[in-house]
Amino acid sequence: MKRCFRSFRLAALFLMFVTSLSACAGLGGTSWKEQVLLDDGSKIIVRRSQGYGGRNEIGQSVPVSEHTITFSLPGSGKRLSWISEYGEDLGRTNFNLLALHILNGTAYLVTEPNLCLSYNKWGRPNPPYVIFRNYGKEWQRIPLSELPAEFKSINLIVNNGRTKDIEWASAKLGYVSAEGVKDFNSSLSQPEYHTILREPLANGNGCSIPTTFSGKPVAPIVNGQVLYYNWWPLATDWLKTNYGAKNNSN
Repeated sequence: MKRCFRSFRLAALFLMFVTSLSACAGLGGTSWKEQVLLDDGSKIIVRRSQGYGGRNEIGQSVPVSEHTITFSLPGSGKRLSWISEYGEDLGRTNFNLLALHILNGTAYLVTEPNLCLSYNKWGRPNPPYVIFRNYGKEWQRIPLSELPAEFKSINLIVNNGRTKDIEWASAKLGYVSAEGVKDFNSSLSQPEYHTILREPLANGNGCSIPTTFSGKPVAPIVNGQVLYYNWWPLATDWLKTNYGAKNNSN
C-alpha cells in the first residue's frame, strides 16, 4: 500500500513538473501560406508562422508566444518580415494580425492587441487597431488617421485558435486562397474583423478600464478629463511610464 502511495506521489509530482514546463517554455510552432488580396486587385503570397509558449493555467491551451509574417513587395521583390514578439508582461504575444496593405511600395500592417492586458498596454485604441508602417528596415506604429483611406479590407486570416483547419486548407493548394481567407473570416461576428473601421466602437473592444484598489481609473488625464480610449499618441509618455509600451516592432 505504501509503495503504491509513493508511486502515486511521484507520478503526481512528475505531472506537475511537466505542466510547469509547458506553462513557461515554448512548445514548437506552426506555419502556413496565405494569398492576400490587395486593394488594387492584385494578389501576393505571404508566409505566416507562430510559436507557442508562455504562461497558462492548468487545463488551458498554451498561448501563442510569437507571430511572424514574411512577404515580398510587388515590383521590387524586397523581402520584408514583421514579428509580434513575446511580451513578458503579458505572458504571450502582443498582437494578432488582421490585414496587410501596400501603397506605392510602402507596406502597412493592421493588428489588434492580444486580449485586454495588451489592449491596455497599447493605449486602448478605439477602433481596436494598432497600425504599423514599414520604413525600410523598421516597422513603426502610426495613428489610424495616417492609414490611407483606400485601405478597407481585413485580408489576413484572423486566427482564433483554428490553426489545424488553416494548415489543412493551406495543404490543398500550398496556400490558403484569398477566397479561403474571406471564408475563414466570414464566421466572425465582430465588425472590426469584416472591414477596417474608422469610427470608434461604443464600448471599445469590451475590455474594462483598469482601476486601482480604490476604484480610481488607471488612465491618463488630458485637459482635465480621464482619457478612457486612444491613450496613444496623446499620452505616450504616460504609457511608457505605466506600461513600458514601445512604439515600434521589428
